[in-house]
Amino acid sequence: MCLGIPGQIVAITDAERLMALADVSGVRRAVNVACIADGRLENLIGCWTLIHVGFAMSRIDADEAAKTLEALRDLGEAQEALEAMAEGQRALEGKS
Repeated sequence: MCLGIPGQIVAITDAERLMALADVSGVRRAVNVACIADGRLENLIGCWTLIHVGFAMSRIDADEAAKTLEALRDLGEAQEALEAMAEGQRALEGKS
């Protein structure tokens, strides 16, 4: 099963490579925005997206993002993915 986690685009980090920084429940993650880019990349800042394996797959609104996060937390599926993302981020930063 593929799991898309809601995240909010907070910055464009490399426009040439279509890379952005997304906040996923407090964890910042590099994501590719090629699937949702349809104009100026700066217009994506603040947008909510469903993120899967480092790609922003589709845009969603804030209400749908909140409902999806709540449902995933209720199911316990989001926690494992968020913990893995946080662990990966700590590894990138050289922390343990």
